[in-house]
Amino acid sequence: MKYDLIIIGGGPAGYLGAERAAAKGMSVLLFEKRNLGGVCLNEGCVPSKALLYSAKIYDYTKHSEQYGVKVTGSSLDQETVIKRKNKVVKTLVTGVKGALKKHNVTVVEKTARIEKKSVEGFVVSADNEFYTGDRLLICSGSEPIMPPIPGLLEGYQKGFVLTNREILDLTKIPETLVIVGGGVIGLEMASYFNSAGSKVTVVEMLDKIGGPIDDEIAELLRREYEKKGITFNLGCKVTSFTEKSVVFEKDGKTFETDAEKVLVSIGRKPSTKDLGLENIGVEKDKRGAIITDSMGRTNVAEVYAAGDVNGVSMLAHTAYREAEVCINNITGKKDVMRYSAIPSVIYTNPEVASVGETEATAKQKNMDFESVTLSMKFSGRYVAENEGGNGICKVLRDKRTNRIIGVSLIGNYASELIYGAAMMIETQMTVEDLKELVFPHPTVCEILREALFAF
Repeated sequence: MKYDLIIIGGGPAGYLGAERAAAKGMSVLLFEKRNLGGVCLNEGCVPSKALLYSAKIYDYTKHSEQYGVKVTGSSLDQETVIKRKNKVVKTLVTGVKGALKKHNVTVVEKTARIEKKSVEGFVVSADNEFYTGDRLLICSGSEPIMPPIPGLLEGYQKGFVLTNREILDLTKIPETLVIVGGGVIGLEMASYFNSAGSKVTVVEMLDKIGGPIDDEIAELLRREYEKKGITFNLGCKVTSFTEKSVVFEKDGKTFETDAEKVLVSIGRKPSTKDLGLENIGVEKDKRGAIITDSMGRTNVAEVYAAGDVNGVSMLAHTAYREAEVCINNITGKKDVMRYSAIPSVIYTNPEVASVGETEATAKQKNMDFESVTLSMKFSGRYVAENEGGNGICKVLRDKRTNRIIGVSLIGNYASELIYGAAMMIETQMTVEDLKELVFPHPTVCEILREALFAF
């Protein structure tokens, strides 16, 4: 059978793209080599949130007396946490399968490879079977970066070194955990395992944690973590792994820290190896990412790419929108991808969320801006529900256009209100127009209103 569209990869970009295309009347074939739902549903976004929520509840029991609730003898049962995580994942993956079936998407759970472009269309193989499609949408995702550091591969093979995949299945909490990389994955796992009882050490090459997040918020988050007992070694380069330790350097000096387990989370790279892209001439950059334009098109006609594989914004929600842009253009509706208002979240306790510019990026772009920083205590609900919390909200305004260009937050509920900030940037409403919006009271999101009136 010949299909209107063949999609390689069943993660957020792939399965949503399949649903959208099928809903528009296209015949769709979807390949997934591991698990439908991709990294997000199976080994990333969703399972990590299940663990972090268990940790948050456990933390509440340890400090509930601040709210007049006395709890004694609470404990965290890791095996039960993992069982619940698996149940959550199964529920959501089943939902994806149901949605694909409802839309009559043909799913082949095998590894796909692009063979050639013939007069009949693009030929894709899987286990010596061949399939043909008029168009291709490549959504093969990403994989952890595993640098060639001495001892890393050996440690991984022995189960001493872990990636995001393995650490989310640990049924026993390690006494000591070293995390190499202070980005989103590293910080979320540091938060969880610290709450669960591990002695956590983070080794980061940069002089700050959180990657591109606002410097002031990164500093606040680090202080909060240090209060909870997490150790940070910033500006350090890992040089080797032994059978029970991590060796790193800083300022010409060598240090070594013991660990029961090590998580390597220094970033991810596009998964394009063995896809057969060279067989049809699809261009990639030096990282191996597929090069696309704002419409999701590659350099080969009728071949599109969405999600982590293009290396632009490795976030599941970005992948959703990129897939929609591709399908819209494939089906004749002109659409373009914009990246100026993509929100990002670190689901730690407290949460961190941001969208648009930070002070650092705005300065790099020579933007004429001003910023307002408010304590989250300007929100009545935040004060009522966060004893001793010291979160902040930072908002950046472009002086020339009087529009909001960036928002950064640290504090509980940050993940749930950042979309409102994203809409402020995306719609390009002026600050004066935004001041007319009515916010519900009492809510934490009112902190955005307070910031607007501070300009």
